[in-house]
Amino acid sequence: MNKISLKIEYVELDNESELNEEERTLLRKAREISNLAYAPYSNFSVGAALLLDNGIIVTGNNQENVAFPSGLCAERVAIFSAGANYPDAAIKTIAITCKSKQFIVKEPLSPCGACRQSMSEYEVRHKSHIRIILQGETGKIRIINSIADLLPFMFKAEELKK
Repeated sequence: MNKISLKIEYVELDNESELNEEERTLLRKAREISNLAYAPYSNFSVGAALLLDNGIIVTGNNQENVAFPSGLCAERVAIFSAGANYPDAAIKTIAITCKSKQFIVKEPLSPCGACRQSMSEYEVRHKSHIRIILQGETGKIRIINSIADLLPFMFKAEELKK
């Protein structure tokens, strides 16, 4: 038996002033689009803003449905929109914010497993790391340099071809 450890590194910032202008813009766009989320069941709104390598910003928000599995997370709404409209553009950075109507979200929240897997597909497809910026409504900001750090054992298409 071999015991193996896994380690990731990320950056934590105290506030937005430590970000560059491009990153602040992405967070602002993610916050703005979260206000348009359709979240009547959870009352939890998420916004995502992607910066593509062609300079275009694509946004998305969570879209709920009374048949819960039929809804879609903000991250996948934005990623799939980018893939449909700009299939050759790599995603450089994604900013994700969230808020609740019932409490203040003070901690950055990570994307769900399905969103992580969807992001990993684009990272592998474009052979380019996706930088992830996370923030709740207030408080610290967490920056991860690659989806591989959030999903180290990601499922890849090459696994289907063996």
